[in-house]
This record gives sequence, C-alpha cells and structure tokens, in this order.
Amino acid sequence: MNTGSDEPGLGSRAPEFIRARRVLHRGWQAGVFAIGLAVVVAGVAMLALPGPGWVVIFAGMAIWATEFVWAQIVLRWTKRKVTEAAQRALDPRARRRNIALTAIGAVIILVLGSIYLWRFGLVPPWRAKDG
Repeated sequence: MNTGSDEPGLGSRAPEFIRARRVLHRGWQAGVFAIGLAVVVAGVAMLALPGPGWVVIFAGMAIWATEFVWAQIVLRWTKRKVTEAAQRALDPRARRRNIALTAIGAVIILVLGSIYLWRFGLVPPWRAKDG
C-alpha cells in the first residue's frame, strides 16, 4: 500500500511465487536474515578494523529491509535523521560555528605542540628526562 509518497510500501520484496508458498517464503526470509547478519557483523568488525564500517552496517540493514518491516522502518528513520543532520550542517550559522571551533582547536594543538617542543625538543615523551 503506497501512501502517496515516493517511498514504496512496507513488506516483503520477495517474488510473488515465493511469497505464495509459506515454507519457501520462510526459507527465503531465513536466507535474507543470514546474509544481512553476516554483512552487519562484518560492518561492526570494520568499526574497529580498517574499512567503511557504518556503510557496511547500513548495507546489511538494507538487505534486511528487503524482507523485514522493522528494518524498513529503521532505515526510513535513519534516512530522515541523516537528511536533517545534513541540512543542519549546511546552515551558515552552524558552518561558521564549526569553522570557529576547528580554528580554536588548531590553535590549542599548536600551542601545546610548541610548549612540548620548547620543553623537550624532538625527543619522544617516553625518552624525556626530568629536568
């Protein structure tokens, strides 16, 4: 059922001949769940390892969303929140604030780095002697 928006209705995207047979449809759903789970687990691993962790997690959610209404709802909510965050980030006041905070952070890092170099030179901190 489409509510007039450009988004398709909720529910299974399995082919009709699969949805018509209960056992086949449950097997299809189990396969989709297993594949989605493998992708999500790989994405979670990539949060600690090199790789695009969040992108892979959302890809796994998209796989789940082909069959499960709960995943479709989560993806729609996430898409809405990401769109809102992007619009807020493009707000000129927010951009000026972010640039100011970045500049302040850079100045603090430069000052602390200069103090370290003045005090210890180019010696790593684990080799610095009290003095």
